[in-house]
Amino acid sequence: WVLRIFFAWMYLYSGSDIFRHPTSWTWAIPDWFTNLVTPIMPVETYLRIQAVGEIVFAFAFLAWFLKPAILKYVAALAALEMAGILFLGKTGIDAITFRDIGLLGGLIALSLIFRNKSKEARAM
Repeated sequence: WVLRIFFAWMYLYSGSDIFRHPTSWTWAIPDWFTNLVTPIMPVETYLRIQAVGEIVFAFAFLAWFLKPAILKYVAALAALEMAGILFLGKTGIDAITFRDIGLLGGLIALSLIFRNKSKEARAM
């Protein structure tokens, strides 16, 4: 539960801030991704969609009633997003993204915890 609560807190904060101030987050998007997105939608719209996804992650982590079989996918998607930020982001590995390595590890761990709990539940 500690991991769930703190990841929910992180995603509620980042998701709500990105949603309210998308232009404050465009610095982190690489030019190649901006060029890919802008023919479809403005980057600010893409960021708001991502923000909604992060808020959904937050509520899923707080939802005590969700089964581990669902939460393992939520944690895996969150880990995939964090890996994308780390490996495809504009800044490379720096003081900001360096902490994301720990977040990625925590999300992978959470996904594995839920995977194991899901297997235990099926075995009963």
